[in-house]
Amino acid sequence: MIPDSFIQDLLARVDIVDLVDGYVPLKKAGANYAACCPFHNEKSPSFTVSPTKQFYHCFGCGAHGTAISFVMEYQGMGFVDAIKELASRAGMQVPESDNRGFSDEKPGQTRTLIEIMARAAQYYKDQLKRSPKAIEYCKKRGLTGEVAARYGMGYAPDGWQNLQEIFPDYNADELKVAGLVIENEAGRRYDRFRDRLMIPIINQKGDIIAFGGRVIDQGEPKYLNSPETPLFEKGRELFGLPQARQALRETDTAIVTEGYMDVIALAQNGVGNAVATLGTATTATHVSKLLKQVDRIVFCFDGDNAGRKAAWRALENSLEALADNKRLGFIFLPQEDDPDSYIRAHGKAEFDKLVVQAMPLSDFLLRELAQRCDLTSSEGKAQLIYEAKPLLLKLPTPLLRLQLVKRLAEASGFAQSEVERLCELKSYTPAAPARAKRTAPSLTRNLLRLVLHKPKLAAQVPIDLLPDTPERPALVRLHELVSTNPEASTYASLRERLRGLPEESLIEAAAAELLGLPSDEAESAAEFRDTLEKLQAGGQKKVFDELQIKAQRLGVAGLTPEEKLAYIQLLAKRGNRG
Repeated sequence: MIPDSFIQDLLARVDIVDLVDGYVPLKKAGANYAACCPFHNEKSPSFTVSPTKQFYHCFGCGAHGTAISFVMEYQGMGFVDAIKELASRAGMQVPESDNRGFSDEKPGQTRTLIEIMARAAQYYKDQLKRSPKAIEYCKKRGLTGEVAARYGMGYAPDGWQNLQEIFPDYNADELKVAGLVIENEAGRRYDRFRDRLMIPIINQKGDIIAFGGRVIDQGEPKYLNSPETPLFEKGRELFGLPQARQALRETDTAIVTEGYMDVIALAQNGVGNAVATLGTATTATHVSKLLKQVDRIVFCFDGDNAGRKAAWRALENSLEALADNKRLGFIFLPQEDDPDSYIRAHGKAEFDKLVVQAMPLSDFLLRELAQRCDLTSSEGKAQLIYEAKPLLLKLPTPLLRLQLVKRLAEASGFAQSEVERLCELKSYTPAAPARAKRTAPSLTRNLLRLVLHKPKLAAQVPIDLLPDTPERPALVRLHELVSTNPEASTYASLRERLRGLPEESLIEAAAAELLGLPSDEAESAAEFRDTLEKLQAGGQKKVFDELQIKAQRLGVAGLTPEEKLAYIQLLAKRGNRG
């Protein structure tokens, strides 16, 4: 493991403005620098880099992070490789760690599991080179060595305990937790993957978190995935996303398929912007993750009934993640085809045509609903609106929803206002130009921004006085981090310690708000003191209100001696203010 102290020294040595400017030309914009975002297509610059706080944020797609995050995202590297790249630029030597044993450095043994998965992946890759049968299978499917290397493909040989070759402690709990071995009722262990082409599943950081295995000969199941583990949650991960980053930027389109072999076949034939779900229906999390990087998603599933059902589930689960400037489309292949067979039979040009001509979400939604209803009868028209209601309520996009309402009104014979009323939608009327009005941030939101501006202040935050607001967990987390790591004096140094924590996204959003604010040290310190005084006053008011309610219910005699003293003191303070 790379010591945290080295990561902090590295961040202190690397200037994020110089780093980003080497990849994306930056222009001065007030106190910050701006450019068109390198992580999604845009015409107006929304990508901002802060030289004082040493982080970047895109107001278009939400990309956010430090110098380490930028190298990971832009170059598609894992965390460790990004550290090595930056260290090389800074002339620093990365401390080498001993990877032979299992480490317990991270809670939940996360790092241990990642090390195990990396070791297993290397074993599978070595086995592929030694297996004529597996090599012949790859050739039969038209897979080149280049594509096999790009996706880290390997081979799990036939046999029951082959992994014992690289894991002498075959009974270690971590092997079972990682999903590499299965234990039967008699307590005997054996390898989960046997005689299968192995496909590593990689997360955004470049870590191997799971495997997919495709049977070589006849056998069931044809595809076998790792179970869910502390590293791997099917509803959150997409196969091929790290490898597709560059193509996603170039095309501004993500193609979602049902299987990793579809993704690999498409890449083999020149379509590099495909990803796949992993044994589960497309989720809102999948869609949100993709729409941060592209403006258009095209779903391309098998042409059979199961594929069409998967497309409809994808539509249902995508609605709540949509925005009016984002688009979804659907490709419906011939019944006998899947993306793999189609592109091999018809070529890239024909497949590209399908992507361009993909059916828009609105057309697919209305077509599917219409097929379920008899629109020649009053009952069928009523059913159309009934079926549409839960879908319309999920949509957060007023413009698309308005278009759908108009088309539903035409198809059903209801007036537009009647459809809106029956579906319990607010009628859309163009709003009058809003007055320029800035809502003051809440007390805890302002406190969070002040702490991110000057992280050392986090140690002074009175945790017991914080109200139960969305910002409270983030302030508690920062208080803990700064109290135990006094050297964390900048947001960038804190940011790397927040990776994967529940408060990460909220803290990123609050940090982004700092980019447009002045950063006067004296004013910030005074505002921090004033905020703490307001917190103190709010805490005292809460205590007073609780004591007053108790005194009114039980009488002053019903208070304990300590409560009486506190009540009298607070009464006196209130009297002095009056």
